[in-house]
Amino acid sequence: MHIGEALSFSVQSLRQNPVRSFLTGLGMVIGTASVILVVTISLTSQNYILEQIEGVGSNMIFASYEVGTQSSAAEVNADYIKIADVQAIRQQLAGTIVAASGIETNFDTMFIGGKEERLLVLGADEYYKPVRNLVVLAGRFLDASDVALRQKVALLTQKLAKRLYGSQNAAIGQTIKIHGLQFTVIGTFKEKVESFGQSELNAETVVIPITVQQYFTRVERIDPLYIQVRLPQDVVPVTAQVRDILVSRHRAGTSYKVENLTAILNAAKEIAEVLSLVLVLVSAIALAISGIGIMNIMLVTVTERTREIGVRMAVGASRRDVLLQFLMEAVLISIGGGMVGIVAGVALPLSARFFVDGIRIPISFWSVGIAFTVSSLVGLIFGILPASRASRMNPTEALRYE
Repeated sequence: MHIGEALSFSVQSLRQNPVRSFLTGLGMVIGTASVILVVTISLTSQNYILEQIEGVGSNMIFASYEVGTQSSAAEVNADYIKIADVQAIRQQLAGTIVAASGIETNFDTMFIGGKEERLLVLGADEYYKPVRNLVVLAGRFLDASDVALRQKVALLTQKLAKRLYGSQNAAIGQTIKIHGLQFTVIGTFKEKVESFGQSELNAETVVIPITVQQYFTRVERIDPLYIQVRLPQDVVPVTAQVRDILVSRHRAGTSYKVENLTAILNAAKEIAEVLSLVLVLVSAIALAISGIGIMNIMLVTVTERTREIGVRMAVGASRRDVLLQFLMEAVLISIGGGMVGIVAGVALPLSARFFVDGIRIPISFWSVGIAFTVSSLVGLIFGILPASRASRMNPTEALRYE
């Protein structure tokens, strides 16, 4: 018997019991689709987590004063990171960094909704926006002239602007009083990725030029200092260079906390990889269960068709022909279910793009290839036992089977 004849006989046999064939292949459909879906979910979640982390700042390094030697208050104040340190980092690392920006923090009170509330006031420069990936919602951000000329201008966070003036656009041009002085609102902004108060920003913050902020702070202290590195591979070496520059410019024994997002990104990648492995193993179990189902149904089919097998052998069919036919039936069920499962596994993520905005859903082609290969192997492996049993039947006994 040729492969074509075996295929033809197998298709005829499967068409005689369409419901059974469908239900047998359904497990393979679910198992194959689940392999593609879990890989897609894993890749989507991994990309989303990494994008959220990178959204805080691309290739970002952050530094702050940690501890100094025991000494007078004046000497400790001198250990703090200064604007001069920020400028030194810009000059010495000009070839490897995009920008560096220092933040000075202060507080003031403001009447909001008839209540006096404590307000966070940050002093920053024109580099703060690109380094921290801030999004301007209305108006503009600080520019170099605002900082150099000590302009009394301010930016409001999204929530504060809405509370004070009702909308982002309505806040532009308004005046607010900070530390007793009138400041003109030139823009509103938000973080690209919400940090929920875990960064120097909170939901209700005012940003003013750092040169103006210095008038209201008793001690100059940059905390934190942000550096955006030009290339990802330079993040780790530049982190060490920043620490060396800060240490070299201050007293011996002074320590600075200089960190980057590399460790967090690597941890997120490792977690995502472990999650992917676990999900794929769960899907593999589903495929194995589907294979057991195919083997079980094929064993029942062999028993039901014992007399047919005897007739075929009596008219000249060899054991190899019988083996090939039943093995072909198992493979057809497996591959058919696998193909439908692949279509379902690819169609669902593609259709989800029309309902979910802002999330990129990648389709892994290697998962499609693996799913098809595994579905073929499942039919082949789990179809061997029923096919072998059918081929080993004694023709005489098979003819007498009722």
